[in-house]
Amino acid sequence: MDIDQKLSLLGGLSPAQFMRRHWHKKPLLVRQAVPGIQPLLTRTQLLALAGEEGVESRLVVRQGREWQLRQGPLPRRALPPITQSGWTVLLQGMDLHDESVHRLMQSFRFVPDARLDDLMISYATDGGGVGPHFDSYDVFLLQVHGQRRWRIGRMAHAELEEGVPLKILKHFEPEEEYVLEPGDMLYLPPRWAHDGVAVGECMTYSIGFRAPRRSELVREVVARMIEAYEEELDEDRDPLYRDPSQPATEMPGEVPAALHEFARRAIDAVLADERALARALGEYLSEPKCHVAFEIAEADDVRAGVRLDRRSRMLYDDAHVFINGASYRATGRDAALMRRLADQRQLEAADVARLSPEACELLQQWADDGWVHPRSAEVDDD
Repeated sequence: MDIDQKLSLLGGLSPAQFMRRHWHKKPLLVRQAVPGIQPLLTRTQLLALAGEEGVESRLVVRQGREWQLRQGPLPRRALPPITQSGWTVLLQGMDLHDESVHRLMQSFRFVPDARLDDLMISYATDGGGVGPHFDSYDVFLLQVHGQRRWRIGRMAHAELEEGVPLKILKHFEPEEEYVLEPGDMLYLPPRWAHDGVAVGECMTYSIGFRAPRRSELVREVVARMIEAYEEELDEDRDPLYRDPSQPATEMPGEVPAALHEFARRAIDAVLADERALARALGEYLSEPKCHVAFEIAEADDVRAGVRLDRRSRMLYDDAHVFINGASYRATGRDAALMRRLADQRQLEAADVARLSPEACELLQQWADDGWVHPRSAEVDDD
C-alpha cells in the first residue's frame, strides 16, 4: 500500500496524513468513503450465521428504558420479528467467516496487522442500537445499508448505568450529530463517547483494533518466555540454590537475603533475553482467536504460489517470522520472502522458487495445516 496516496476511503487524505492528524487524536467523518457499497452479506445470511456455534453473536433489545442482552448462538426463533423495532444483532469477527468481508478489511492495513483486530457487522431494525458507550480502541464505522444517526462527544464521565446488561454511559453529552448514508464512514479515537441509532433497517460495519492492556501483555508474554526458558534448560543452566555460608539463625521465619538475591538474578536472566521477549511477543500477537479452526489436509504443491488463509495471522520482526502463534528464525532471502508473504498475504510461484528447500518445506507444512493455500487449489470462500 502506498501510504502517501490520497484515498477516498479517508476523505482525500493519504494514510500517512490520516495517521498524523486523526489517529488517536480526533474524529473524522467521511462522506462516500466507499461509494456504491452494498451489503456483502444479506440479512438472511447474517441472521443464519448468528445461529451458528462458531460465530460470536449477541442480541440487544431495547424497550423504552429497558435493555436485554442475549449471547449467541441465536437460532432464528430466538430473534424478534423483523417488523419489531429497537433490536440489534452484533456479529463479531465476520472477516474470519467470509472472504469478501476479509477483503474489505484489508483496506485498513495502513495500520499494523498487530493492531488490526476484526470487522463486526451490526444489523438493526428501526431504533436499534446499543446505547451511548465508549470503546477503548480506535474504530471505523462504515454504513453499508440504510441510515444510522450518530451522536458523538468527548467523554467527560466514564460512570456506567447500574443494573443494565450493557456498558451504557450514565452521563452522555453529545457535541456533534451525523446521519450516515450507505458508503459514509465515521472514525472515532479511543474513549470518544458515541451513540448510534438505526433510522429504519440498517447495517453498519465496524472495523476495530487491538489495544492490549499492559497487564495482559505481561501475563501472556512472560508466561511464554518462562515456558521457552524451561524448555532450553539443562543442569548447568538450572542450578540449585546453595548456601554454604548460611550461619545458624535465631530468626527462622525470615527469608534469607541470599535466597532473595538468587530469585532476583534468576528472574532478571529470563527478562534480560531481548530475543526471547521479541519471540514471545510475536507469538502472542499472531495467535488466532480461540474459536478459529483450520482444516488439516494434504495440500497441493506450493510451488504454484500461495496465499494466506483469511484466518491466518502472520507478523515478523528483524529476526523472526510469526504465524498463528508459532515463531521461526529467518535470515537472508528466506526472511525477505516470508516478510513479503506477511505484508502482501501471498507469494507468486517465482517467489516460492527462490526460497531455500527448508523454507519451501515449511511452507508446504503450513499448507497441509490449512494456514496457507496453494494458488493452484480451489478454496471455498464461503
